Amino acid sequence: MKPRLKLQYRDKIAPELQKELGIKNIHDVPRLEKIIVASGTGRNKDDKKHQEIVGITLRKITGQQPIQRIAKKSIASFKIRAGMGASLGQMVTLRGDRMYEFLDRLVNVAMPRIRDFHGASAKAFDGQGNYNLGITEQSIFPELTFEDTAVLHGLQVTFVINSENKEQSKALLEKFGIPFEKGGK
Repeated sequence: MKPRLKLQYRDKIAPELQKELGIKNIHDVPRLEKIIVASGTGRNKDDKKHQEIVGITLRKITGQQPIQRIAKKSIASFKIRAGMGASLGQMVTLRGDRMYEFLDRLVNVAMPRIRDFHGASAKAFDGQGNYNLGITEQSIFPELTFEDTAVLHGLQVTFVINSENKEQSKALLEKFGIPFEKGGK
């Protein structure tokens, strides 16, 4: 069975965006290519238990095994050497059905559980129209047990969007249900 948001995009969102944005070809309508969920370990780079908890968290939230991020350069002030593996962070790249299922859970289940949430920042778009959402603690996801949330860490969710500009990307994310701050650009 296809994910609900994938069908909704194909049948409803894409034609609406084509009409609203004045795009002639349906294939030029902005679309979500992939979602990257990452967590850096920062100060806890030498703590094996913290590394394990981050991996379990990403696995439960996304349904995929995370990969370890390896340092490409040596940075003496951060005590990082090139080739340093598991200690820098972990990430998961979601595409296809899993991407739409994760987006559905994020928008409809997890985001409403954020305390004092007034909307996602509209200033987090990059030059290509991709969007970055920072989540301060992983406890908003219902897939996690109390033991999984005992050690808090943040997540970075990057939406890679195939679009002309950030206005088109924002229109797409609003159609998917991501609430943006009132008064934000």
